[in-house]
Amino acid sequence: MTMEPQAIGTAVQAAFERDARLIADAIKIRYNPLVIDRAEGSRIYDIEGRAYLDFGASWSLAHLGYSNPHVRRAVAAQLEKTMFAGLVSAINQPALDLAEKLVGLVPGDFPKKAWFGLSGSDASEAAQRLIRLATGKPRLISFVGSWHGTTDATMALSGHTAFADVVGGAHVTKVPYPNPYRNPFGGDASRVTDQCLGFLEDYLFTTICPPGDVGAIFVETVQSDGGDIVPPPDFLPKLRALCDRHGILLVVDDIKVGLGRTGTMFSYEHGGIAADLVLLGKSLGGGLPLSAIVGRQEILDAGTGVALFTVSGNATCCAAGLATLDVIEREGIVAQAAANGAYLHQRLVETLGRHDIVGDIRGLGMIQGVELVTDRASKAPNQPAAAKIVYRAWELGLILYYAGNWSNVLEITPPLILSREEIDEGVALLDQAFADVLAGRVSDAAVARFAGW
Repeated sequence: MTMEPQAIGTAVQAAFERDARLIADAIKIRYNPLVIDRAEGSRIYDIEGRAYLDFGASWSLAHLGYSNPHVRRAVAAQLEKTMFAGLVSAINQPALDLAEKLVGLVPGDFPKKAWFGLSGSDASEAAQRLIRLATGKPRLISFVGSWHGTTDATMALSGHTAFADVVGGAHVTKVPYPNPYRNPFGGDASRVTDQCLGFLEDYLFTTICPPGDVGAIFVETVQSDGGDIVPPPDFLPKLRALCDRHGILLVVDDIKVGLGRTGTMFSYEHGGIAADLVLLGKSLGGGLPLSAIVGRQEILDAGTGVALFTVSGNATCCAAGLATLDVIEREGIVAQAAANGAYLHQRLVETLGRHDIVGDIRGLGMIQGVELVTDRASKAPNQPAAAKIVYRAWELGLILYYAGNWSNVLEITPPLILSREEIDEGVALLDQAFADVLAGRVSDAAVARFAGW
């Protein structure tokens, strides 16, 4: 069934204008004038009562959808006891219970502990600080296209084009990520893992980045903000082996794709490896601010009080985190994400693959990327089409975003509870958005106010 696009309503327009007048640009990236009033399950409702199917999950935060009753009850029960109980100079039971749960879940046959924060950015920054303290090694390695946070230290660690003008990070060496669609070394992708890791080990390690000075390598096992890039299956085992050869810690940033999104509880389980530290955030708090580092005890005990916040490990957020994990395990969310993610990928390929501007469709579980190009031969990134499709999707009642180093990849990270009927509905709406944009029904003027990235 074809949907008719809806224009911006009076109330939404007024809120958008207030947003432009009152909210700092530094905190926002606008793709459309969505004004959230309430949300439930996989649907968001704006202030005019209009419903939107959510294919973005608030940048992969809403794993369980919105307003999960079990999480809400856990938060309400904790608030009845106290609105706040932190970890800095006291102990609270929810934090202990959540730490015990995470330590038991995270793979690795070594003593582990948990550290708690409020966002993925602070987890990434604390990990850097603790690694350098524990190892005494000044250097870190990350990958081009990576996104590890938005504090100064984590932007310097990241390799995303959005942070290209960030000054700092002289201790960070960035290496190419094995992108099968856009091999950074040219040619086909048959040897892209060996090319990327060989460049690090055989060239950088012998010239400007001695491996004995490297404390850790930070990696996303699916590079989400860099363009939803799924590396070849041999990448993680070979990266782990490289770290072991040189005595380097491996830190997996699972902030966006962990806790079931890829079809395993932790994304690096696809590679059959263990990480020395894993970073968690976004979905961990079930909608409340919560992040964690889980991993080697000797790293997280590198110093007393050297990575703390007054509100870190607060009982309310930890209660939400524990309830979120309970739902994920009890309702088989990980297996559901694997099965429905395969179905989502199939539907995207069948439906969108016929459009000439689609260069590649890739994904793992419930994170999928649709890369848009001007033509398949040149693979030239098509950012204008991405902006228009995302905007038209909003007009049709579907929420998603675009990302990538060239802002040309439609990122699809829906709630993990999404049904197959909702998958079909969302893909049909997205297909209509494609058709409308290709037919010239979305003007440059319509999206001019929504710059995105």
